[in-house]
Amino acid sequence: MGRSTYPQLEINLKKLESNVREILARCGSQGVEVAGVIKGFNGILECAEVFASAGCNFIASSRLEQLEAVKDAGFDIPLMLIRVPMLTEAAEAVRLADISLNSEKEVLRALNEEAEKQGKVHEVMLMVDLGDLREGFWEKEELLDAALMCENELKGIALSGIGTNLGCYGSVSATVEKMEELISCAEMIEAKIGRELRYISGGATTSLIRIVDGDMPARINHLRVGEGIILGRDLQELWGYDMSYLHTDVFTLKAEVIEVRDKPSHPVGEIMFDAFGNRPVYEDRGIRRKALLGVGKLDYAFPDKIYPRDKGIEVLGASSDHTILDIEEAEKDIKIGDVLEFDVCYASLIYATSSANVKIVMTSD
Repeated sequence: MGRSTYPQLEINLKKLESNVREILARCGSQGVEVAGVIKGFNGILECAEVFASAGCNFIASSRLEQLEAVKDAGFDIPLMLIRVPMLTEAAEAVRLADISLNSEKEVLRALNEEAEKQGKVHEVMLMVDLGDLREGFWEKEELLDAALMCENELKGIALSGIGTNLGCYGSVSATVEKMEELISCAEMIEAKIGRELRYISGGATTSLIRIVDGDMPARINHLRVGEGIILGRDLQELWGYDMSYLHTDVFTLKAEVIEVRDKPSHPVGEIMFDAFGNRPVYEDRGIRRKALLGVGKLDYAFPDKIYPRDKGIEVLGASSDHTILDIEEAEKDIKIGDVLEFDVCYASLIYATSSANVKIVMTSD
């Protein structure tokens, strides 16, 4: 039996390439190299190839299996592991990644041991926690000790720089002051090791605000960017920046209509819990025209993070395999078998590209 055509995720590689080049040009004009982060689209090789061919300085991911696929495909570009390596994956981290982000001395020693076994020198960036409270050294003395250990004791390790992450957990803004604090940490290390660090990595997409504002401190010379390239929505919709030079429709989620009926807007009966253990609140708007789609939370996770391109359609919610739409005010007459298109955000894209039920289709139109 053949596989269904829908749900489908259409990826426009031409628009993706345009986004990559736009971000690289703006970062490059301020002396900032870019590691293109591929985890947002689950490491799809066609997209990763666009990152490489368009000029990213690194291909980066938090997932070693994605880096392995890129490596096996023969891409001639340095690979960066952007999640602190697990102790148990030290050997694979050295085998697959040219450089990794680190925040634990024990892991650094394990990477050194594996690098010596494999006859390699593995580059590392030491992560500094500037208040977002995810990974990174908190005490500056401990950061300096780790840097001196890398520089003077670990022959299989090359200390390439330091980095930070802002916004992903603690929602801390990548202000000029935070960037200058990171530079101060780098200069503290440089004073002790007697040389300049190659990289000071100022963060991820949330740090692009400094590039857009044109006030990134000069010594910040590296960023790790995913969403800011592949979707370009966060800086525009959450931060209010004009990102009109980016395509926000690189990815299109397509789903088929499987039922159309007039039904009540409020469930009828005693309200308990939905399939995911939640107790939603429903608004009674009377009888409304509704449509069901053959796609659900298993495919994109968050019903409030897919956005209908047709006017007048409202996403009401979803179960595992169905999405419920209000089409009472839809501008077009929606029928069984129609295919509706949706924009996605970073969160829904991660799930859609990971779902075996969603067919991936490339286009360059």
